[in-house]
Amino acid sequence: MAMTNNALMDSAHMARALEIAERGRFTAKPNPVVGCLIVKGSTVIAEGWHERAGCAHAEVNALQAAGEAAHDAQAVVTLEPCSHTGRTGPCVEALISAGIVRVAAAMQDPNPAVAGKGFQRLREAGMEVIVGVEGKRAAALNPGFIQRMQTGRPRVRVKLAASMDGRTAASDGSSQWISCEASREDVHRLRAGSCAVVTGMGTVNADNPRLNARLTEPIVQPLRVIIDSKGQLSSKAALFDVDGSVLVASAGPRRDKSDAFDSRTESITLPDGAGRVDL
Repeated sequence: MAMTNNALMDSAHMARALEIAERGRFTAKPNPVVGCLIVKGSTVIAEGWHERAGCAHAEVNALQAAGEAAHDAQAVVTLEPCSHTGRTGPCVEALISAGIVRVAAAMQDPNPAVAGKGFQRLREAGMEVIVGVEGKRAAALNPGFIQRMQTGRPRVRVKLAASMDGRTAASDGSSQWISCEASREDVHRLRAGSCAVVTGMGTVNADNPRLNARLTEPIVQPLRVIIDSKGQLSSKAALFDVDGSVLVASAGPRRDKSDAFDSRTESITLPDGAGRVDL
């Protein structure tokens, strides 16, 4: 079936909204990345994206950029506008107050606090609401957020470099990396897009890693989580030499209680009954 002119326009505008949503990839977590356009006729008059958790959402940023021109315009947004008050106000009320008359959205918000309530509120206010424009592409932007909202569990990715004979390092310990520069760049992008990076004391003792994301783009550093069953982690480890919070999970008390961590470090005890950390 051929797409109507409106559908074609919605799809083209949504492609741009998805593109600008990516600008929050390394800064919006744990919130989803979202992009929004304000469109009048066929002309985009303003753009906005969600830059950082606790700051204005994409719709509000776009409305502020549009100003009074938003009246009688339409909004194209990659995720259902929120209808609840968190650290920021509900985006649906901002859209209604601005005089938006039509909303084209890529997908419903899987957050149970929203989950269709935003669309309902917009329709009650008399707006035309279209849902499902480039929905698969929008879902691919936020797999971790969607999984957490739908299952209560995080999306976990494992980074592993191995040689063709199945080894992860030289037996004499001489190899710093067995991966190439391009793959290490990928690792930093994976870190930058994650809420947390988790490793154990074997890696800390062998490699003394910093575990931060090192890119030229703006980044909210991931939480560095150390599984330290025996309470061995030293405050002199390299991960404390760079910015970013640290969480240390142990099975019992630290061995050296005089070696205090700094204020950005949280320590928790999660024993499994067998001398290990209960994951």
